[in-house]
Amino acid sequence: MGGPVLVGLDGTGNSVPAVRWGAEEAAVRNLPLHLLHSWVSPPWPAASDGEGTDRRRYGSDVLDRAEAMAEQLHPGIPVKAEQVAQEAADALAERSGESTLLVLGSRGHDSIAGFLMGSVSLRVLGRAECPVVTVREEESSVGPGPEIVVGVQEAGIEGDTVLAYAFTTAAAHHTELRAVRAWRSATVLGDDTAPPLDDVERVTDERELLSARLAPWRKEFPDVRVIEQVAHGRPVPVLLSACSRAGLLVIGRRARRTPMPLGPAVLAVLHHSRCPVAVVPRE
Repeated sequence: MGGPVLVGLDGTGNSVPAVRWGAEEAAVRNLPLHLLHSWVSPPWPAASDGEGTDRRRYGSDVLDRAEAMAEQLHPGIPVKAEQVAQEAADALAERSGESTLLVLGSRGHDSIAGFLMGSVSLRVLGRAECPVVTVREEESSVGPGPEIVVGVQEAGIEGDTVLAYAFTTAAAHHTELRAVRAWRSATVLGDDTAPPLDDVERVTDERELLSARLAPWRKEFPDVRVIEQVAHGRPVPVLLSACSRAGLLVIGRRARRTPMPLGPAVLAVLHHSRCPVAVVPRE
């Protein structure tokens, strides 16, 4: 048994889909579930005393409800509930090094700007050592559904961590995997609608490159049905347009990116995606 599925809880409405998603992942992967709440991080109960007694009681209630929900959904999965006197972002980032997956809830799509600007989730996403799945408050599905979309841009070892997570998740859930590669013409940089006619050879090259990147993973996961898609355009719009059937979008991020831990492409995907997003640190 590997590291647990870690779920960060703040007690708001977005904790519910995060618990459901985390419990499902723990069950299909045969992993323990680790529920974590920080009583020193907001939000807090309206009547909170200076000693933090009410905050700790609030945290205990949050964890009790989450544990009961997880056990009702998947009886028998090992569940650990932990309340910490440590900032939530620090505690989650620290424990991510021992976890297989971290699940975070986010506010609804209309208020995603607040979720991204200086929140706990944003800081955790930039520091986590394991893949992080963000699930919106309005998300009703549990698990990646009929199709997982993964962006395939990086070559070599950097991209392998992203593909490893995508294939492992698709295999665990018996889900199709759509591997998407975006490319742009060097001759018509401002045109993202269609490639020029003289770039037919480039299209063929891109398709061959994508097939070559996927070949060893297809061999390792023969039961995963893979759809290969090469599209002309910028990576973010191409990926988002490929997600019409997706229950999960998988992207990578540079593990030691500075000064901003998350690049503009990752932030754009998190802002605009209509399905849960898995952000995988690339080694």
